[in-house]
Amino acid sequence: MREWRGCLLALLTMTGLGTAAAAAPLKPCRIDGIPNELQCGSLQRPLDPARPDGAKIDVHYLVVPAMARNKQPDAVLMLAGGPGQSAISVAARMLPRLSRLGNRRDLVFIDQRGTGKSAPLDCPDDSRLPITEQLDGAAQLRRLDACRAALEKLPYGQEGGLRFFTTTIAMQDMDAVREALGVPQWNLIGGSYGTRAALEYLRQFPTKVRRTVIDGVAPPDMVLPASFSPDTQAALDKLLDAHAKTYPTLRADWQALLASLPRQVTVAQPLTGQPERFTVDRELLLRAVRPPLYQPALAAALPAAIQAAARDGRFDGLFGLTSAFSGGKDLRLAMGMHFSVVCAEDMPRLAESTDKPGADFQRVDADMYARVCKTWPRGDVPADFYKVPPAPSPVLVMSGGADPATPPRHGERIAKALAVGHAERVQHLVVPEAGHGVMGVGCVRDLMFRFIDAKTDTDALPQDASCATRIPRPVAFQPIQAPTNGAAQ
Repeated sequence: MREWRGCLLALLTMTGLGTAAAAAPLKPCRIDGIPNELQCGSLQRPLDPARPDGAKIDVHYLVVPAMARNKQPDAVLMLAGGPGQSAISVAARMLPRLSRLGNRRDLVFIDQRGTGKSAPLDCPDDSRLPITEQLDGAAQLRRLDACRAALEKLPYGQEGGLRFFTTTIAMQDMDAVREALGVPQWNLIGGSYGTRAALEYLRQFPTKVRRTVIDGVAPPDMVLPASFSPDTQAALDKLLDAHAKTYPTLRADWQALLASLPRQVTVAQPLTGQPERFTVDRELLLRAVRPPLYQPALAAALPAAIQAAARDGRFDGLFGLTSAFSGGKDLRLAMGMHFSVVCAEDMPRLAESTDKPGADFQRVDADMYARVCKTWPRGDVPADFYKVPPAPSPVLVMSGGADPATPPRHGERIAKALAVGHAERVQHLVVPEAGHGVMGVGCVRDLMFRFIDAKTDTDALPQDASCATRIPRPVAFQPIQAPTNGAAQ
């Protein structure tokens, strides 16, 4: 593999990326987790599009050159999630899923403004803080308030600069990079918040998109803080029902655990191993239970963790699963960018939301976001941002049936809007037992390849997804019981 990468990079001036190099010179670079030398570049953009001569920011991007010399001109653009995730940081995780697409197409990862190296709006990492500090709502608010004050002192944060990190403006950056690279059309792949970004790019630049994949749909009209509660509640209820045979008293244990709060517990901090003693209240427990629900493999251990906490007062399992979901430095969110997006795009519509709070989760998230957004600079969002026009080109919509954040109800609504007048351009694939994001499930990466690589729109859809829809939910984890005295070894 290193040999062909080296040869390809040596031939860049003669093939493939010649146009891109002339418009925006790319330089050899290395990215953590990827052994081969790649190509990196940056493009200067106005912080405020209405003031092109005003403050500037640099938007950074990574290009993984296609393997073939006779590559296709339509590159693949990966739009990261969050909001607040760095696309370049997750490139190493994504490349195995996009490997077949990379045979004949450049793979492009752009750090959206506010993330990675593109005018980052990072807050301090709290993963090594005491557990109670990490999950305590009041402590989080204090840290976010301090972070906002620090960000407003940055050159691109002063004088209300945090208002210019909306999805609409960011997608204009993406199109400017497309022009700089000489790419006639993107094939968009968006996950989670990246689906909202993809839909907005498609709305603003419909002729510049050849194919679109949106996985775990977070549409512009979902009102994120309001939808969190019923969607997480539905995922938790589905989990409790799915493992009722293995854990017959699971639902009763969960309710008993809620009723026992607040209570003092001692837990080893998952990263440091240091024992901590703190009070678990209802909000802290709910924040601990949610993260494992995103990944069915982790969620399979929740029944045992809930039972241990309810019956024996042992909370190490619950908080260990919460920490396991964090996934590492590359998945951290730029929380300043996160709130710049949500406070501008979601919070103004909170009062209009028709989502009913979940029985257990209630308004935990809505209240927290409302308090943060009360003082966070809020950007302007065009009214058309919330409208999803009919798809101008084929769109593959994907949803996980066990997803606690972007379940199929959102994907179904958007698929219907995209299909108006052209039903043949849209397919909604639901993997019933998948969690948040289905790109990494079984054969889905091959399905995405067939969809994007198809020569005609007619051949692109529909795709046979039976290989993915039959995948079962992971069985519930059952702790190994130590043998009693006299038992056979």
